[in-house]
Amino acid sequence: MTSVQEAPTGGSGTSAGTSAPPDTRAATEELLRLRAQAHAGPSARATEQQKARGKLTVRERLDLLFDEGTFTEVEGLRRHRATGFGLEGKRPLTDGVVTGWGKVHGRTVFVYAHDFRIFGGALGEAHAEKIHKLMDLAEAAGAPIVGLCDGAGARIQEGVSALAGYGGIFQRNVRNSGVIPQISVIMGACAGGAAYSPALTDFVFMVRDSSQMFITGPDVVQAVTGEIITHDGLGGAEVHAATSGVATFMHDDEQSCLEDVRYLLSMLPQNNRENPPAAPVDDPVDRRVDDLLDVVSADPRSSYDMRRVIEEVVDDGDFFEVHERWALNVVCALARLGGRVVGIVANQPAQVAGVLDIHASEKAARFVTMCDAFNIPLVTLVDVPGFLPGVDQEHGGIIRHGAKLLYAYCNATVPRIQVILRKAYGGAYIVMDSRSIGCDLSLAWPINEIAVMGAEGAANVIFRREINGSADPELTRRTRIEEYKRELMHPYYAAERGLVDDVIEPGETRTRLIDALEVLAAKHAPIPARKHGNAPQ
Repeated sequence: MTSVQEAPTGGSGTSAGTSAPPDTRAATEELLRLRAQAHAGPSARATEQQKARGKLTVRERLDLLFDEGTFTEVEGLRRHRATGFGLEGKRPLTDGVVTGWGKVHGRTVFVYAHDFRIFGGALGEAHAEKIHKLMDLAEAAGAPIVGLCDGAGARIQEGVSALAGYGGIFQRNVRNSGVIPQISVIMGACAGGAAYSPALTDFVFMVRDSSQMFITGPDVVQAVTGEIITHDGLGGAEVHAATSGVATFMHDDEQSCLEDVRYLLSMLPQNNRENPPAAPVDDPVDRRVDDLLDVVSADPRSSYDMRRVIEEVVDDGDFFEVHERWALNVVCALARLGGRVVGIVANQPAQVAGVLDIHASEKAARFVTMCDAFNIPLVTLVDVPGFLPGVDQEHGGIIRHGAKLLYAYCNATVPRIQVILRKAYGGAYIVMDSRSIGCDLSLAWPINEIAVMGAEGAANVIFRREINGSADPELTRRTRIEEYKRELMHPYYAAERGLVDDVIEPGETRTRLIDALEVLAAKHAPIPARKHGNAPQ
């Protein structure tokens, strides 16, 4: 929360039109003057200070977000009605937030954008009412909403009215969750109660060195705990992108950030009643990906970068990774296959052998839920040795967090295709969208190993007494390992039992996925009548 920033209004501070204009021309000129005043901002000095912080003005940000000349502003002449603490003499136009809609790649998108030059972007009653109205319009129109956040919390001078304004925003965030895409772009401070709205939205963008999010700032932290930390160290973009997982994307500057917001919107539907927009594709749908034969070794202990697999398979090698810097042992990405948008969930053998842990389970579960909400088919690439063992994981609730991913997949009704590249062991195999939990089609490469656990571990458990009592324990152990592999881990064991629909050449992975997506395009999965499930938390 913050106090009101000193900012001149640029006008008299009284409402326009208190006396009858002499004629229509004069009234129109007065309107144009007020509009120009609102567009210019409170003062040249305030704009210079914004630039000195390395940040764009609110109007410059809107120009980058929307197709040229398409933005329509609403309530641009709004002023607050608060009195006391000097507020009655400071009534700037817009009240510190610009609201409206425009086109992004030709499709309607709604926006509210804080203007830090006015009251530090702090939220008051009128400011909140503008956002409430904008969110209601987006819901009614069935179009995405983007929040450009650059405000330091509630306007202290307006007391509880400001807090109630946040409550109205939160309520609408939840009501529209899974109905229209909601994107938060943090372009400055986002502190106190203000931080909860982005946390409720589908995606959070942050900008390195200029974005901060925290519930209590460094001064409060030091006073309560004695810890000394900077604003960036507490809640900067690096922290939330790599440590907390709050930030979905991080960028070096506002220009590249807003460019990627536009790109993300191009891959999302307008609402939950539409499919994501298809795009023309020059990449041949029958293109083989035989280079994967060299990317992925048959040795289950060897490492490789799963992103190379994704790059080979998807259209033009182009994919948009979500939470790229957090929970690195699982990759979540949006891409296109044959022009259709898909969500890809993949284990990452290059990080901790691709095991599932608490953070990876949370990351993948939220991504699966988002894709299902917005009709994005799911492709799951499996190479997983199991869940990460350890006291910290068990005490941290790996059971509860792993169940989130299991719940998300079981609850998903979009087309779901599983591809088992190499190893798929234990409960992690089941959780990674196996046939047993409802995937529509399960494919496997001829080097797949699907089992309760690796052969070495299985042999040590099953034949422990025999191995320990043998005259040559190592020979007996190797013999039993080979026997276990031969009997229960050969590439066709699951296919023989109908748990894998087909064993495919690695080189035909792209064509088989595109074909399956076309077949499943009209999938309809009825859901039970219920208010909502009780997902593990």
